[in-house]
Amino acid sequence: MAKQAAIIKGDGTGPELVNAMLHVLRSCNTQTELILCEAGSEQWEKYGGATYIPDSTMKLLEESNACFKGPTTTIPRPNAPRSVAVTIRQKFELYSNIRPIKTYDRLSPNKKLDFVCFREATEGLYSGIEFKISEEAAIAIRKITRKGCQRIVKSAFLWAKQHNLKKIFAITKRNILKETDGIFWMEVERAIKDNPGIDVEEYYIDNMTQQLVKNPERFNNSVLLSTNLFMDIISECASGNIGSIGNVYSANIGDSYAMFEPAHGSAPKYKGMDKVNPTAAILSGAWMAEYLGEPEIKNAIFKATEQVINEGKYVTYDLGGSASTSKMASAIAEIAMKNLKK
Repeated sequence: MAKQAAIIKGDGTGPELVNAMLHVLRSCNTQTELILCEAGSEQWEKYGGATYIPDSTMKLLEESNACFKGPTTTIPRPNAPRSVAVTIRQKFELYSNIRPIKTYDRLSPNKKLDFVCFREATEGLYSGIEFKISEEAAIAIRKITRKGCQRIVKSAFLWAKQHNLKKIFAITKRNILKETDGIFWMEVERAIKDNPGIDVEEYYIDNMTQQLVKNPERFNNSVLLSTNLFMDIISECASGNIGSIGNVYSANIGDSYAMFEPAHGSAPKYKGMDKVNPTAAILSGAWMAEYLGEPEIKNAIFKATEQVINEGKYVTYDLGGSASTSKMASAIAEIAMKNLKK
């Protein structure tokens, strides 16, 4: 029976990036049924509702084997709903937000990076427990649970073993956040005992950002692991080293479901201009293909994307070229198809 994936078109440049991703997947003859749906602030502004995700879309998500989320806009107003990504992560318990960081030869000739960021994605400051205590003050609660820490730590160590990585960097602010980061660190220590052969080093979040600017190569062939907000910041900082945030793809994986998405935002000022970099969307879609049982498609698309970026002929403005979104996607699709026929 064919697998089914819900495809959220998103806001701003989301629909054109989703079209680029779908063009590449369909060119590779994916057998997954790809069903388009709506979610995000643009449809919410039109139709309203308690969340950014309409009931029809939520039903489709529940019936699918996985989903892909195009970039969506989250309105920064107190009465606006929580983000589409946070809502889906919490509903389906997609506790592992994974963002690989890898350089391309043409974009970073003097810097070679290859590591992966593991972010707990269901709790922490994203729990949404926030309230005003007066007109002059408000409080946000950082909720950290042992279960949440166990899950993300276990998945990071499993990834390290599967990919033959011998080092994990655990990022905390344990000298200040003694209780919450204390629980997280206890679970890291427990995993160290259960996984001999994997070295673990603790970095404080403030020092970690400095190191990612000063000497990011020290993290090669390792897993960076942290709680929700800390790793959101760290993975974004790390992405500054690989040419463009438009290159950073990601997965949100739980025990029985997954959501794939580019790590960047919806860039509404470029909406409809066929201009933005489709790399992250295309690679996220390729990763979804692997998750749904088509690893050969993922491999073909990843190789094709690397070739197109390193050749530099059909790349978007942020990668030093002048190609449109759709032209770059077509170049990747063409090479990926050839890779599959070899």
